[in-house]
Amino acid sequence: MSITLYELAGSDANRPFSPHCWKTVMSLAHKGLEFTTVATAFTAIPNIEDGATKRVPLIRDGNRLVSDSYAIAEYLDETYPDRPSLFAGKGGQSLTRFVESWTQNVIHPFAGSVALMEIHDMLAPIDQVYFRESREKIYGMKLEDVPVGREQRLEEFLKKLQPLRALLTGQNFIGGESPLFADYIVFGAFQWLRICSAFPVLPAGDPVADWFDRCLDLHDGLARRVPAAAAL
Repeated sequence: MSITLYELAGSDANRPFSPHCWKTVMSLAHKGLEFTTVATAFTAIPNIEDGATKRVPLIRDGNRLVSDSYAIAEYLDETYPDRPSLFAGKGGQSLTRFVESWTQNVIHPFAGSVALMEIHDMLAPIDQVYFRESREKIYGMKLEDVPVGREQRLEEFLKKLQPLRALLTGQNFIGGESPLFADYIVFGAFQWLRICSAFPVLPAGDPVADWFDRCLDLHDGLARRVPAAAAL
């Protein structure tokens, strides 16, 4: 039986963009599991599965509903232990929590702020209203003002990637010679930027850019099937 994944999309259902949903897409592909996706807008999330969740990703696997990308990864490893592991053991599971925290504190704030208006413009009008109200409350300013100065902030952001850059200079993936869920956590953040914004972030030749390119090729190029945002 195929697993159902509810993922976040804007007015174009073929451009799912949530970093957290991309973690789950890559996790399901990593495990070699069949799945179908249901594109879900921000304001439609409370209506899926009779109000089972306030956020996506959410998967239905038979009678089981699981939300939150990390919980989903844990569920997939526990439920399908005969398929490739997402954590490579309990130690890897604990270390992945650090990668998750680092990504949330270093990459997500930058990615979310520089792409904010472009994300807004991908949404249907009803979701634009929700997005503007919720994000202006978070940032404490008008939506249009948040990305201002992103070119100047980019250099400082790239410096913060040095620990990741140093790691990827010596190995192909965060997980070593093959990817693990830790890779998908970081990948989801950059895929979010790739789909939503044409603002260039990773310079050519950067080990992080090369790693991201390898991730795009994983699972028969699954992530490449959603094209990058076009430059204006």
